[in-house]
Amino acid sequence: MALVEADISMSVDGFATGPDLAGFPGLGRGGEQLHAWLDEPEGARLSEATFAASGAFVTSRRVFDDTGGWAEHAKFWEEPAYAGYYGMPVFVVTHRPHEPVRTRDTTFTFVTAGVAAALEAATTAAGDKRVHIMGGASLVQQSLRTGLVDRLRLHIAPVLLGSGTALFDGAPGPALHHLETVDTPGATHVTYRVG
Repeated sequence: MALVEADISMSVDGFATGPDLAGFPGLGRGGEQLHAWLDEPEGARLSEATFAASGAFVTSRRVFDDTGGWAEHAKFWEEPAYAGYYGMPVFVVTHRPHEPVRTRDTTFTFVTAGVAAALEAATTAAGDKRVHIMGGASLVQQSLRTGLVDRLRLHIAPVLLGSGTALFDGAPGPALHHLETVDTPGATHVTYRVG
């Protein structure tokens, strides 16, 4: 069965986006700093390894809409760090029904039956490869509550945003057991076993 891993970048003070999402859709004001580690060789290698190990992705409708199905990255499709978004199924958790969207060789399937249903569909599609949950914050929170997540990987950027979308909402969560810490110039990457 596929390993299910939630993976998200956050600030040192716990935010997955910066403030003012209305004025700065997607990552909020200053939120792009959370993903600067992807532009460095060490970070790009970590990202490439994640994509190589993955067989399916799960994301939120908001992430899909804010990125136009990652269309904003179209110029990077040939670069390894971004090419991984394509070439495998992506399951989009949503309350609004939508026909599947095909972009190059990736099909985005919109799942209205909830997070657990999306994770189960992704697990089937991934086969013996990893299921990669890639945000946003609410989707990571909901996924952890399903009991279907095996690992949580946090990319902690050396920035204090002060406000924004909190990665965790204060509700109790599952037990976490440290597996690995990797430091790159743009972030500290911490992986936990869940449960």
